Amino acid sequence: MPVPITQAHLPRLQALVAAGFELVSLPRFPGFVGAKKYGCAALLEPLEGGGLRQFSAAGYLIEGNIGVLVEKGGEPWFVWKEHTVRATPDLLDSLKRLEEELKPLLESPPSV
Repeated sequence: MPVPITQAHLPRLQALVAAGFELVSLPRFPGFVGAKKYGCAALLEPLEGGGLRQFSAAGYLIEGNIGVLVEKGGEPWFVWKEHTVRATPDLLDSLKRLEEELKPLLESPPSV
């Protein structure tokens, strides 16, 4: 279970918002923070001292949940429960952009 979000997390959360991420709550994952951009999202775990780390693979949002990228029939698909969305080149590009933009924000020291 992640640590509770505190004042120490605010600089990191504000940096995400300033970079264009929308912070969302995912009801299936209380205590975690969803970072949404380009129709995709990553689940972030609050850490002691104000840090955040990516908890699981980022994916495409399907009905407000993170669809996982899988291969079915030799093609990429985003899947959440019984819902599937074909992972088009545009969606895969969106996922890659989210991951590339998120990584340095999580790794750099938060500004105070």
